[in-house]
Order: sequence, then C-alpha cells, then structure tokens
Amino acid sequence: MIERHLPSAHPDDPHFMMRSGWLRAAVLGANDGIVSVGALISGVAAANPDREAVLVAGLAGLVAGALSMAMGEYVSVSSQRDTEHADIAREAAALRDMPEDELHELAAIYESRGMAPGTALQAAREVTAADALQAHLRDEIGLNEISRANPYLAAAASAATFSIGAALPLVAAAIAPGGAVIPAVLVSVVIALALLGGLGARAGGAPAPRAILRVVLGGVLALAITAGVGRLFGVAV
Repeated sequence: MIERHLPSAHPDDPHFMMRSGWLRAAVLGANDGIVSVGALISGVAAANPDREAVLVAGLAGLVAGALSMAMGEYVSVSSQRDTEHADIAREAAALRDMPEDELHELAAIYESRGMAPGTALQAAREVTAADALQAHLRDEIGLNEISRANPYLAAAASAATFSIGAALPLVAAAIAPGGAVIPAVLVSVVIALALLGGLGARAGGAPAPRAILRVVLGGVLALAITAGVGRLFGVAV
C-alpha cells in the first residue's frame, strides 16, 4: 500500500531524507568501485607490472564487482521488504480482529508525544477513519513511503555507480606511462573519492569536508595495504 502524497510547503526543495532510498546504495556502490578496483589494480601492478595483466584484472574486477553489488543489494533489500510486508500483514490482521484495542494503542502513542488524552483519542479516531492501516504503519512501527525498501532501485543504483567508480582507476591505469601505474591509480582514486565525498555530502545535506576526509583516508589506506601485499607476494615469486 502506498501512502498518499501530501502538498509540500517547498515542492522545489524536497527534504534530504527523500533521497535516502537510493543515495546510500549509490554512494556505497561508487565508493566500493573506486576503492576495490583501484586496490586490485595496485596490488596486481605491484606484483606484476605487465599492463595487459593489470587491465584484465581491473576489467574483471569491474564486471564481477558490479554484478556482486547489484545482487547483494537486491537480496538484502528484498529481505528488508519481506519484513515490511510481514509487519503490514500483521497490522492489518490486528485492525480487523481488534479495532478498538488498536485505536487506543494509537491514542496512547499520540499521548506519549505530548497530546492531551482527549485530543490524542480524537486524533486517533480521525486518522483511523481516513486510513487506519497507514496511520498504524506510520505512527506505530515507523514505516512510510520514504523508508520503504525498493530492491530494484537499490540494485540498479549500486551496480551503476560501482561501474562508474571502478572505471576511473581502470582508465588511469590504461593511460599511465610505463612504470607509473600505481601512482596514476592513487591520484585518480584520491580525486574520485574526494568528488564522491563532496557530491554525497551535497546530496545528503551533510558537511562536505568531513565526508571528503572520511572517504579519501579510507580509500588511500586500502590501496596502500593492497599494494604492499602485492609487492610482498610479487617479490616472493
């Protein structure tokens, strides 16, 4: 069941939470694409500087990672949606079998939020008359249109942004002069993560400097560790 859209006082400037359904998956996908493929390329380049091997490994990481991210998001968000559907069915059954108990439960919720007892009961009666199930989903268990799980949107956003993010270090490796693959990938990863942190912060209404610092430091650390492991095993071979 879809909650009706209500008029907004600022339709041209929606709340940032309206973007939470796809923003989390998009930022996660892009960050994972940049870091994982950048780290993979750095590790392979440190062990075997052959450009063809590096590019094949990077391309394989891009394809496998995008598919994995899409399926992972779809499965996990589908599980969340199944839980939501179970709660909806449970609430619908309670409203059918115990409507008066559910009415007073809703009134108690409103009363706990500061309404006077009489006002809370009257409010509960009015919202129940309008749409009892939506009122209980929203006010009793906190489920609304913004928070509802959409596995298809999450999977598509994650796969698309992973591919875009992963393409950046892969292109950097492809155009880097001989022997400079790792520095080129490192620079591309830092720039890409900084842009991602800034765009994610802007889309979510968060402070940009903190978001940029968080994603850049994490990505650089992952690249450094992976390159070190690759060099260690490359020397051993």
